[in-house]
Amino acid sequence: MIARVRGLPLLRYRDLVRELAITDFKLKYQGSALGYLWSFARPLLLFAVLYFVFNRFFRIGASVPHYALFLLLGIVLWSFFTDSTLVAMTSIVERRDLIRKVYFPRIVIVIAGSLSALITLGLNLIVIFAFIVATGVGFSSRALLFVPLILELYVLSLGCSLLLAALFVKFRDFRYIWEVGLQLLFYASPVIYPLSLVPRSLTWLFALSPIAQIVEDARKVLIVPDTLSTADVDPWPLLALPYLVPVVLLIAGYLYFESAAARFAEDL
Repeated sequence: MIARVRGLPLLRYRDLVRELAITDFKLKYQGSALGYLWSFARPLLLFAVLYFVFNRFFRIGASVPHYALFLLLGIVLWSFFTDSTLVAMTSIVERRDLIRKVYFPRIVIVIAGSLSALITLGLNLIVIFAFIVATGVGFSSRALLFVPLILELYVLSLGCSLLLAALFVKFRDFRYIWEVGLQLLFYASPVIYPLSLVPRSLTWLFALSPIAQIVEDARKVLIVPDTLSTADVDPWPLLALPYLVPVVLLIAGYLYFESAAARFAEDL
């Protein structure tokens, strides 16, 4: 479906997608002293603060095997979701001059923004994999399941990005609403704590979140095989919900974005 826009193959614009994605990545840290090193520094600094607080004062790490890796992986995956949605949300508005001058499928801009965040994720995962090897955790055949989880995370973020980008053109307040929503979702998702520490009466509710499912499944296949996953706690009628939400969001986001794209030039 996303491979076609108004009857034109989106693959025709793959060079434009690539150039916009690389440009977005380069501009992200332009003018900063550390430059591209911030791609590594940001999640590592957040990890250092959260690890100190939750391991030293709340003692969460004492009950979680390989808590440092556990936490770092969660932060890296979460950072991709937040970065990709925030960047893509404002991408149409920031490219208003290009949109007014040249015709091309507007969805290209959002995809490029999400791919820019994906580049950063790839760099961060190199650090994760290095730590996995260095700490002796190692890889098993289960690690191959990490690939579809990354794909699922990308589908989830792209679906949210398409909705947010279209809404932001008309309602600029969505940026602040989404930032607050991300803060709430961060603490309501098992990023800094495992799902096993959530009260049993609420575990199934937390497990309905696709973010919770992706993060916990990633930890299960890469770090600790007996990590409690959403499949272990979701009641059977709701078991598939976390896996279906990204697909539904992508379809809904695409349809809404395409219906709103015709009015972008007027609203910008």
